[in-house]
Amino acid sequence: MTRREKLEKLLADTPGDPFLIYALALEVAKAGDPHTAITRLTDLAASHPDYVPTYFQLAQLQVGQGLTADARPVLLRGVEMARRAGDSHAEGELRGFLDQLM
Repeated sequence: MTRREKLEKLLADTPGDPFLIYALALEVAKAGDPHTAITRLTDLAASHPDYVPTYFQLAQLQVGQGLTADARPVLLRGVEMARRAGDSHAEGELRGFLDQLM
């Protein structure tokens, strides 16, 4: 069983788990389907806005697909959510990435 298949099975058992949704989206991206990964991460950011790791990965995929204009608001939202969560490390990474895009 592949990692993706394992994640899909786990996700079927616990469909709302943000970590599993996130991990599966990254596996989809790694398999060469960034557009599906972007969709999954966008949905994750909408359904679990407090899951901070989503924002960096989503923006990174968007930039990789030439969607830099879409990545900026994602990063801004991520900075806000990281600040709310008290995650200064993630906030710094998100700000750094955003600064690179300016």
